[in-house]
Amino acid sequence: MSKFAAPFRLSLIACAVLAAGCSVSPTYKVLEVVQPAQFKETPSAADKAAANWQPAAPADALERGPWWTLFGDATLNQMAESLEVNNQNVAAAVAAYAQARALVSEQRAALFPSVDLNASATRSGSGAGGSGSGGSGAAGAGGAGSRTANQYRAGIGASWEPDVWGKLRAGVTGAQASAQASAADLAAARLSAQGELAINYFSLRQTDAQKALLDATVDGYQRNLEITRNRFKAGIAAKSDVLQAETQLANARIDQVTVVRQRAQLEHAIAVLLGKPAGDFALAPAPWQVTVPDVPAGVPSTLLQRRPDIAAAERRVAAANENIGVARSAYFPSLSLTGSYGYSAAQTGGLFSASNNLWSLGLSAAQNLIDFGATRARVSGAEAARDEAIARYRQTVLAAFADVEDQLAATRTLAQQQDLRRAASEAADQVEQQMVNRYRAGQVSYSDVVTAQTTALAARRALVQAQADRQTTAIALIQSLGGGWHAAEGR
Repeated sequence: MSKFAAPFRLSLIACAVLAAGCSVSPTYKVLEVVQPAQFKETPSAADKAAANWQPAAPADALERGPWWTLFGDATLNQMAESLEVNNQNVAAAVAAYAQARALVSEQRAALFPSVDLNASATRSGSGAGGSGSGGSGAAGAGGAGSRTANQYRAGIGASWEPDVWGKLRAGVTGAQASAQASAADLAAARLSAQGELAINYFSLRQTDAQKALLDATVDGYQRNLEITRNRFKAGIAAKSDVLQAETQLANARIDQVTVVRQRAQLEHAIAVLLGKPAGDFALAPAPWQVTVPDVPAGVPSTLLQRRPDIAAAERRVAAANENIGVARSAYFPSLSLTGSYGYSAAQTGGLFSASNNLWSLGLSAAQNLIDFGATRARVSGAEAARDEAIARYRQTVLAAFADVEDQLAATRTLAQQQDLRRAASEAADQVEQQMVNRYRAGQVSYSDVVTAQTTALAARRALVQAQADRQTTAIALIQSLGGGWHAAEGR
């Protein structure tokens, strides 16, 4: 054993020294990007005063839990809770993240020796010789001059590739960065599904409000038609008045059917998001919670941590940077240490005796001398891939800033539009009532009534749409700000 122990100790010392080698990966620093000091479209002091704007309280509402609870709708809260379990896109992202974590473990395992246990048993023989010599072998059934022999082996072996140039460590670091990017992708998938669910749900509630509005309108048009028919029978109204009333009523009923179809489609879309068959899912009509929370935008720098797509793009830059180190390691020799210890005997009874032991220890090195530029091409390709990842990261940041600015601008203008829509609807309602009264008094034609009623209905529906647009924009702004997710959750 002493002959084996001395070389083994020397080899371990040599490999320990080699393992402390340097890394060939470029030093990585989180990229700096040009970012504004503040968002341009944040409401100014004058806008806040004009719109009676108040900042959200608490200001960190997006970081205190599920963001959809800001809308105060119990049905939405319940569905959003089940989204994590049942949505198939989220399930796919969870599985992808699990694969990325498994790859990290696989890459890390390459840093350590691999050990294997082997055993074999062979039986060999030779044909009869001319002289019949070699009688030391066991006689077999093949003939007097033939001989057979048995050989049994059992041993344990180990091999190790010291990470001299940092290739394996670069692989581990790159896999970790990829896993972090996958975690950010998972957060982005969750946020996308949550936002789509909220938008579809409030759009469905909007159709409920539109349906209730159209139901009331149809009832009113039906009464007007009856009044017009009575006036026609009494000879104080023309037949054209009846036809106009019938046309108006039919168009309103067409709008009713259209809204019912839109509601069904939204209900089916929600079922898909929740991972349920569309035929087995239904949402009963319910009052619409027209809640529009004030969402604090913060400062642009926080967006780099809060948006999962930005975090994923940055982590992919880090992974691409490590791939350069993996490619560069091909310029240097690869080293490996192998060792084995076992026994070999012709009979199983004496297999594990001290006289039958065998051992080996080896250190090998290999270097590719000429590859006609293949290694250089791989390094150049890895560097180009890193540059591509950098460009995509910076483009993602720019698009994120623009996205937030878009939603902030929409938030401000839609609040103003809603006030104007409400004023227009109230005025149109008054005109409609006046025209109906004047028609009954014989002062105006029925065409004037139809025009006033059409304008009033359009104004009411536009007000409902404006309220829905404000909710949708609030959801889009929350998504643009990252929905409360923070980059530290993916690290």
